[in-house]
Amino acid sequence: MNEKHIQQVLEIEKQAQEILEKAKQDAQEIPAKAEQEAQAIITKARTDAQEEARRMVESAKSNDASAQTESDEASGNSGLEASAKENFDKAVAFVVERVIGRAA
Repeated sequence: MNEKHIQQVLEIEKQAQEILEKAKQDAQEIPAKAEQEAQAIITKARTDAQEEARRMVESAKSNDASAQTESDEASGNSGLEASAKENFDKAVAFVVERVIGRAA
């Protein structure tokens, strides 16, 4: 072979060696990158789950507060109804007396 061909072969071998080294380096970086990406996905999933849980707790608290308010209102209404029933007879008697002229 002449010297030109030898130089070409040596250059090709050099390029092949560089490509091989680059491939080895890339192969070593792949697991680390995959681990980083997996951790990012896990972190995002955890954050999303925590946010969803927070929203669910807030919704449950809101529903509980609404139920408590309704319960309080029902209790208040029951008290008013009981009071009104208690005084109803007295009110009717008063009105009847006023109508027939007995009350002053």
